Amino acid sequence: MAVFLVLGSVISLQFGAAFASQLFGQIGAPGATALRLGIAALMLAVVAKPKFRQETVVLGLTMAGMNGTFYLALDRIPLGVAVTIEFLGPLGLAAVLSRRARDFVWVVLALVGVVILGVREYTGAQLDLIGVVLALFAAVFWACYVLAGRKLATEGLGTGGLAGASLIAAALTLPYGLSTAGATLFEPKVLMLGTLVALMASAIPYTLEIRALKTLQASTFGVVLALEPAAAALAGAVLLGQHLSLISLCAIALVITAGVGAALRKAPAPRETPARQDADLVLPVPQ
Repeated sequence: MAVFLVLGSVISLQFGAAFASQLFGQIGAPGATALRLGIAALMLAVVAKPKFRQETVVLGLTMAGMNGTFYLALDRIPLGVAVTIEFLGPLGLAAVLSRRARDFVWVVLALVGVVILGVREYTGAQLDLIGVVLALFAAVFWACYVLAGRKLATEGLGTGGLAGASLIAAALTLPYGLSTAGATLFEPKVLMLGTLVALMASAIPYTLEIRALKTLQASTFGVVLALEPAAAALAGAVLLGQHLSLISLCAIALVITAGVGAALRKAPAPRETPARQDADLVLPVPQ
C-alpha cells in the first residue's frame, strides 16, 4: 500500500507540473511559480502554524530558487527532459554523501543519459541551451533543498517549519511573478488552475509521502521515486503533446536505472556516534 502512495505522489507531482506549464502562456513561468508557491503556502499555513527560524529561511531560499529555475526551464524544454536533468541534483548529492567511489558510477550513468538528451533533437529542433542550463541550476537548488530540509527536520520544526519556508519562498517569488503577470495573476480562471497545480504538485504529494514513510523503507522509497523522469515524460505526452523520441526515452531510462541503483545501494554499517541520516537522502522529494 505504501508503495502505491509514493507512486501516486510521483504521478501527481509531475501532472501538476504539466498543468503549471499551461499557465505559462497567461502569466509566464515566474507568475506560475509565484501562484503555486503562494497558494501552497496558504494551504500549509492553515494546516500548521508557521515557524520562522534560520533553518526556515534557508529552506525558503532554496525552495524559491528550485521552483523558479525549474519553471523557467519548463518554459523552454520538455517536461520529461527538465525533470531528468534536475534529477542529477539529488542523485549527485546521494553519491557525495555516501563517500564511496563506486556510487559515482550511478552519477556517471545518469550524466550519460543527460548528455544524450542534450544533443538529441526534439521535434526537429535542438534543445534550448538556456532551458538546459536552467534545469541544471534547478538540480543544484534541489540538492541544497535536500540539505536544508534535513536540517529543518532534525531541528524538530516539522510542518510548521515547512509552512514558514513556503511563505518565505512565496514572498520571494511574488514580486517577479507580479511584474510579469500583473493583474492577470488574480483572474478567477488563473486562480482555479493555480489552485489545482498547488494541490497536485504540493498538497497531495506531501500528504501521500508522509503517510507512506511511516511504513516504507528508505531504499524502497528511493526506487519508486526514481520513476519521476518517466512520470514526467508521461505527463508531458498526455497533457502537453510532448512526444519524445525512442533515443530520448532510452536516455531517460538510463537516468532511472541510475536512480534505482543508487536507492538500492547497501547502507554503511552503523557507527557508535549518533547516526547520520544522509544515507536516507537517496532520492528526496522535490518541491
